[in-house]
Amino acid sequence: MSQSVSLTFPDGSVRAFDAGTTGRDVAESISKSLAKKAVAVSINGTVQDLADPVATGSIEIVTRTDPRALELIRHDAAHVMAEAVQELWPGTQVTIGPVIENGFYYDFKRVHPDTREDWPFTPEDLPRIEARMKEIVARNKPFTKEVWPREKARNVFADMGEGYKVELVDAIPEDQDVKIYYQGDWFDLCRGPHMASTGQIGTAFKLMKVAGAYWRGDSNNAMLTRIYGTAWASQEELDQYLHVLAEAEKRDHRKLGREMDLYHFQEEGPGVVFWHGKGWRMFQTLTAYMRRRLAGTYEEVNAPQVLDKSLWETSGHWGWYKENMFAVKSAHAFVHPDDEEADQRVFALKPMNCPGHVQIFKHGLKSYRELPIRLAEFGLVHRYEPSGALHGLMRVRGFTQDDAHIFCTDEQMAAECLRINELILSVYKDFGFEEITIKLSTRPDKRVGTDELWDRAESVMTDVLKTIQSQSNNIKTGILPGEGAFYGPKFEYTLKDAIGREWQCGTTQVDFNLPERFGAFYIDQNSEKRQPVMIHRAICGSMERFLGILIENFAGHMPLWFAPLQVVVATITSDADDYGREVAEALREAGMIVETDFRNEKINYKIREHSVTKVPVIIVCGKKEAEERSVNIRRLGSQAQTSMKLEDAVASLAHEATPPDILRRLEAKKAAA
Repeated sequence: MSQSVSLTFPDGSVRAFDAGTTGRDVAESISKSLAKKAVAVSINGTVQDLADPVATGSIEIVTRTDPRALELIRHDAAHVMAEAVQELWPGTQVTIGPVIENGFYYDFKRVHPDTREDWPFTPEDLPRIEARMKEIVARNKPFTKEVWPREKARNVFADMGEGYKVELVDAIPEDQDVKIYYQGDWFDLCRGPHMASTGQIGTAFKLMKVAGAYWRGDSNNAMLTRIYGTAWASQEELDQYLHVLAEAEKRDHRKLGREMDLYHFQEEGPGVVFWHGKGWRMFQTLTAYMRRRLAGTYEEVNAPQVLDKSLWETSGHWGWYKENMFAVKSAHAFVHPDDEEADQRVFALKPMNCPGHVQIFKHGLKSYRELPIRLAEFGLVHRYEPSGALHGLMRVRGFTQDDAHIFCTDEQMAAECLRINELILSVYKDFGFEEITIKLSTRPDKRVGTDELWDRAESVMTDVLKTIQSQSNNIKTGILPGEGAFYGPKFEYTLKDAIGREWQCGTTQVDFNLPERFGAFYIDQNSEKRQPVMIHRAICGSMERFLGILIENFAGHMPLWFAPLQVVVATITSDADDYGREVAEALREAGMIVETDFRNEKINYKIREHSVTKVPVIIVCGKKEAEERSVNIRRLGSQAQTSMKLEDAVASLAHEATPPDILRRLEAKKAAA
């Protein structure tokens, strides 16, 4: 009697099948229509080819509309792109082609057939490749898998002139099969899995760009051409993705930063920001807002920028993080390395604020009656990022953390996490972000602290997450298993912007490690030394990055209270200049940031120019307005004009220019009066 396999289906039912039964056989045993829709099968959570024999365990039939099919669609599209390239330009070598976020790429080596020199692909080649890809998809050839002996694979690819494939075959561990996937007559080395046929890819794909890429990422190796593409399950999803990309390009904070004259970068200071007047004003507005939100509950402190390496060794950062740190010595020590009186110590620019805050907590004896102690700092930190990773304000080497650390008892931990959550959500709401996802990252494999400590912290944070979820319908929650910091579990706050992109910003992290390493303690009610719980908290995370997110979220159309220049008063003729000065002064007295434009230019020219720099409000004054003591208000992005009496306009704009936290305070006072 032949052996059988036992399969458990999603509805809990269990069925036995003959050994050697494939995923396609199982799908057909359920229904012919399901078999037609199937693109793969999942066995015990691992997606595999429909043609593979199934093993005992749980089974799910993966159809094309299943989210898990998206990676297969992109993987198969990459193979089809490679086939299209080789059909169009025979002799082009195919290297690697993985799935990446939102798409795929393949690296190619093409040489000119006449000169035999490198012949990189260009954007002009992409429409032709795309058209051939659609032809290949329409052929609907099946994907089939073969397992070859290693020597056969080496010889076949060597005979084809595919030197890079030979290298890849040699790199496959001896205990792993050499798998070859065919789509019709074309084949490639691949681990799989793939869908059943090229037709299942569909036509919702687009080639996006070309770029240079070194073989295996090593600058000592040959330069290849990388072609990027994106693929989706439906045309609607592709269109939406392309729309978001187009919107993101319009909103790019680097482009808007230039137009608004906010900041710049230059080669002499890679990854550090040169803030211009308007940009620094915006930065200070954010800092002032955050300071007001912390007032009364946090004590703002400031720890040194440069500290001896030994402190970072104690904290563990030198061991865990030194490749991302900047180390320094005095210039004298470099010039006179043998000078015994010179300070030869190695110092480090701080990459984070936490060790400094532990030192401040430790200075002086602390009683349980003083806890929780909340220390906040707008601390400038420096971290080494590779040049290729730098990206405007979003990825820099020098940035400001709106960092805080709460030192509390174990019993206070839940209440502090809830208090932090309330503050974080309130800040995000003030900037218009209301769709928030909070995920709990649990213990990683590599960690410090006992399992008992982790059990306690994760239990508390799980209960906190449930409480948060019960308090708001707009909050989504989730678990990230194994993604916690090495020193404790954490909450990660992700916000969704105006075009649907998600940005991870805030964090709340429980830490057992640093207080123990530095010997931090407080005196409990029994006059015994106790180690405090340390909670790391950030809201913006990086202030620079948060500003970049805000610029892109609002497409430069900043809320009036947050705009670096709030109003421009522009006159139509010189007859109105004196009145224009009066208007500007009235607005300044009401607390607004105002500039005037009395140039001898047409008013439409002035309006266009200030619209480019994203000034939220342009007030137009002419002879008529001067006589009537009125103003004409034009809003950024609108052709409409609103005429108002001067005093009404000043009052209305002053109210709009008041930060939301101050407005709440004023309204609360008014309600209490």
